Amino acid sequence: MNFIIILGASLLPVIILWLYIWRKDPKPEPLWWLLKATLMGMVICVPIGIVEMGVKSLIFGERENPAGMMDAIAEAFLVPALTEETFKLIALWLVLRKNPFFDEHFDGIVYAVCIGLGFATVENILYVFECEDWLQVAAIRALLAVPGHYAFAIFMGYYYSVYHFVCHSRRNAICILLIPILAHGIYDGIAMSGAANPSIGIVTFFVLIYFCVKMHKMAKNRVMDSLKRDEVIRG
Repeated sequence: MNFIIILGASLLPVIILWLYIWRKDPKPEPLWWLLKATLMGMVICVPIGIVEMGVKSLIFGERENPAGMMDAIAEAFLVPALTEETFKLIALWLVLRKNPFFDEHFDGIVYAVCIGLGFATVENILYVFECEDWLQVAAIRALLAVPGHYAFAIFMGYYYSVYHFVCHSRRNAICILLIPILAHGIYDGIAMSGAANPSIGIVTFFVLIYFCVKMHKMAKNRVMDSLKRDEVIRG
């Protein structure tokens, strides 16, 4: 019974956000393609885990926690942010390169979010199940970590569509990966700084909440912009 409850707590925030972005689409994508993207996000957890362990060991050694704030920020950008967002982009490209239904701006966001939430599903299950105080971990991750992956994916999907449909500029191409890495790196940098220096843990927690609020406002603006672009095209 506990297994089912813990699994449900791990999956609930992912399911809510998945259904939200699916319902937000005026011209919904075929369910099979969305499930394929979600599964792709889950599958990339394996290579991501291997690469992250290798990079962390090579650059930062065998220690478990960062030695200080600067160390935490460096690790946040070089390990989870760079690695995870790069693999998510590869997965997005694989899903969209021969997808006949990728024909609107908002589609890029939808597929990117499915991939991001697929990854968040596996990550959330691993984090929640390994902690004795699983309820607290599940609640915090439901409010911060899972919506974080959702927002990172919106940025990636938005710029992927802008590059694909609007302008094949170098700037747009760079933004596809750079913006999610920056958002992810800042998020993890703040969170890991608190872990590296518990004396500022409360401060970093409120800074993280502030950052998340701002980030989600930016993500919401990207969603609305994509929907407006599609509405104009449809006439």
